[in-house]
Amino acid sequence: MTLAQPRVDAHMHLWDLELGDYSWVTPELGALHATFTAEQARAELDACGVGHAVLIQAEDSLHDTDLMLDTAAHHDWVVGVVGWVQLDDPGAAADQLDRWAGHPTLCGIRHLVHDDPRDGFLGLPSVRQSLRLVAARGLAFDVPDAWPRHLDATAELASALPDLRVVVDHLGKPPFQGQDWAAWRRALAAVAAQPGTAAKVSGLQLPGRPFTAEGLRPAWETALELFGPQRLMWGSDWPMTVLTQGYAGTWEVLSALVGELSPDEQGHLLGGTATAVYGLDRRLS
Repeated sequence: MTLAQPRVDAHMHLWDLELGDYSWVTPELGALHATFTAEQARAELDACGVGHAVLIQAEDSLHDTDLMLDTAAHHDWVVGVVGWVQLDDPGAAADQLDRWAGHPTLCGIRHLVHDDPRDGFLGLPSVRQSLRLVAARGLAFDVPDAWPRHLDATAELASALPDLRVVVDHLGKPPFQGQDWAAWRRALAAVAAQPGTAAKVSGLQLPGRPFTAEGLRPAWETALELFGPQRLMWGSDWPMTVLTQGYAGTWEVLSALVGELSPDEQGHLLGGTATAVYGLDRRLS
């Protein structure tokens, strides 16, 4: 594929087990129970001809965000950072946003809602107040693994805060089959009906399900129908992919689907949407 728009992987992670807690990264995860560095990430990008990436928080901690921002300061291929602030404490959130206000790569905020015990987290008045601050700073808000607990609430959030750019990571984690599929689709459609939303075609590997272009096609075509290419972006979700096809295998499957689109549509998915949603122009110019 030949594109004028630079390729941007909109969803990569790094973590250092010696410096952070990353309590969910346990020995039971096998190859994932390791430190993943900027140098390793760059090698994966280079092998697939991807020039840039957005780093996404992997832990609800200030340290994780500091680590990503420091990485961005030393590696120009990092064009954006989606970090974490304490959304349920607006005062703390404001202080943390002030602390990072001078970092040109901070482009969004995320909270691991799927690990939070509060089903109504996105509707908490304190969280809404903090997200108004996020919107006022021109930052996006990523929602991970939203199905089934948080996808309906994501639509409600986007409606209540129209100035907030809301990004659904991993298409909300579609269930791919059974009655849950229809419910997921309805919930995702409600999110897509809000004009300030976008979604990532990323993190779609499921245990026991082949990760192929045809296997992903139902979710892919649903996403295209609901959001259109202008509001979709691709992401590798590396290093989560070390448990399956790895970076190259994931890129091969996703690029096959993207390759079916027109050049302009490919440009949106492979970089243009991420650039617009996260405001990456300064780092890409």
